Amino acid sequence: MGDDIDEVDEDDGVKRGSKKLLIVIVLLVLLLVGGAAAAYFTGLMQPVIDMVLGKGSQTTEEAASEAAIEQAPGVPDNVGFVDLPEILVNLNTGSGKQSYLKIRVSLEVADQLKIPEVEQMMPRIVDNFQVYLRELRPEDLAGSEGMFRLREELLIRVSAAAKPAKINDVLFKEMLVQ
Repeated sequence: MGDDIDEVDEDDGVKRGSKKLLIVIVLLVLLLVGGAAAAYFTGLMQPVIDMVLGKGSQTTEEAASEAAIEQAPGVPDNVGFVDLPEILVNLNTGSGKQSYLKIRVSLEVADQLKIPEVEQMMPRIVDNFQVYLRELRPEDLAGSEGMFRLREELLIRVSAAAKPAKINDVLFKEMLVQ
């Protein structure tokens, strides 16, 4: 009768030991899978994935586009740049909430010799910018599309104000919407 009790205890011990072993194995597998997922989503595994998929070397398309960039004509020698003073305006929110736009831009002038003419017209340019910027809403400036539209509108306004000087582009140095 005593032998039967010992056998039951040994079976329970084996079952408990195998359950603990199974739990430890499952936890280790989960830990490894979680670590691999974390490495993948943080980008640590990207070089390994590229190597396995054969993306390690440049494609002919990428090489051709880099060659085209190197052969592209640069900025002409006679181009000049004029920095506008920092502009801070209230935006049109339509509600009681205040919203501000702080912007610093630089103008690309087609001919360096025209820079004094552009600087002489600076009060008119800044006035045109402020009048336009005050009517903007914060959602008008959202995303790259908003930034593109803003650049185009400012270019139109500065080109009209700086005539006869030709302005090639409006370059954003700083833009903060608060």
